[in-house]
Amino acid sequence: MARICQCSSVTELWDVHCEAMNEFGFDRLVYGCTHFTTPTSLGPREDTLILSSHPREYVERLCTEDELYRHSPMIEWASQNSGACSWSWVHENIDKLSEKGLQVRDINREMNVTAGYTISFPESAKRARAVMALTARSGLTQDQVDQIWDEHGKTIETLNHVVHLKILSLPQQTDRAKLSARQREVLEWVGTGKTNQDIATIMGVSAATVEKHLRIARSKLGVDTTAQAILKISYLNQIRSPHG
Repeated sequence: MARICQCSSVTELWDVHCEAMNEFGFDRLVYGCTHFTTPTSLGPREDTLILSSHPREYVERLCTEDELYRHSPMIEWASQNSGACSWSWVHENIDKLSEKGLQVRDINREMNVTAGYTISFPESAKRARAVMALTARSGLTQDQVDQIWDEHGKTIETLNHVVHLKILSLPQQTDRAKLSARQREVLEWVGTGKTNQDIATIMGVSAATVEKHLRIARSKLGVDTTAQAILKISYLNQIRSPHG
């Protein structure tokens, strides 16, 4: 936990956490976090932070083929619940799964993703959701994983909660195009109340250049207004970040 607290980037944090979870028998992890859910969806894929230690093929099949991850049985559970849940839930509710949910289950079986636990984190803010899926190493049955959880579940769940909270404090990069240092700086100055002309003077450029930076930043972030752009990078901890 001390190593987790000392991490200064999501990449470093993820490596530390994957190493820790592997010691408990979970060798493939997926974490997803979004600040932009709607009442009927998880929000745009481009605005979701997804971290994975699965083989790339697995992630690509779930994230690119009709965004099947949205229909994962445990995602459906997590959308309505918080806490930790054994994957035995899937077997107990098999008759309630949608057609695409069954398709995800078949892919999981094919890729040997058959035993594990899912942790749904409490909402940190309106429209924010986050989940961690812990896949047990090959050869472990769900009954064996449940035994591991009976013995170590509180520790495992606590570590995952600390990692989740740490991620929320660090700069996050989604699939949206990354802002340049100048684009981010312009947004930061706007956020402090400076006008375009003020910013132009501070940065030693023209007001037209400032507006160009703002226009490109809005486009990269997928928003219509500068206020929306500032709000979005604030959610992602990219504003005034000391880490690039």
